[in-house]
Amino acid sequence: MKLVILDRDGTINSDSEDFVKSPEEWVPLPGSLEAIARLNHAGWHVVIASNQSGLGRGLFDVASLNAMHAKMHKMLAAVGGRVDAVFYCPHSPEESCTCRKPLPGLFEQIGARFGVPLKGVPTAGDSVRDLLAGAAAGCEPHLVLTGKSAQYQGGGQPEGLPPGTRLHADLTAFVEHLLSRGAST
Repeated sequence: MKLVILDRDGTINSDSEDFVKSPEEWVPLPGSLEAIARLNHAGWHVVIASNQSGLGRGLFDVASLNAMHAKMHKMLAAVGGRVDAVFYCPHSPEESCTCRKPLPGLFEQIGARFGVPLKGVPTAGDSVRDLLAGAAAGCEPHLVLTGKSAQYQGGGQPEGLPPGTRLHADLTAFVEHLLSRGAST
């Protein structure tokens, strides 16, 4: 099974310091939905692993989160794409759970649900904690220079990236990398 695990906010859609709290605030980044569709058409299963501490902080409820995801699924379908599953951590940082990135709990849940080892599974996100979580579960880390990492588009990189992390301008560039790598093997 060709599986890829993506972060949501800042990777697929615009992020906000005030949290993305409603379907109206959920706005895809340019080209991100089409990039996911390209993965799907190449036989990849796409899964999201996302911290959603706005739930634990009381900033929005599960109905609002479901509405955001319904919007995402509808917009993906319109461009011929899909996300196979969305895994999220609803806890606030103070709750000391094992599913909040940078801990690998969400990734372990994904591996268990899909019945696959995660060693070498590509994961892309816009923050160090996204990649630390994936790397701790054995995934291959990729940083997209959007969202929290947009400041590095001119050069440099955030401190603390897992060894072997590859940098990409955005989700489209990450997908192009994956697809070109698959064509050469």
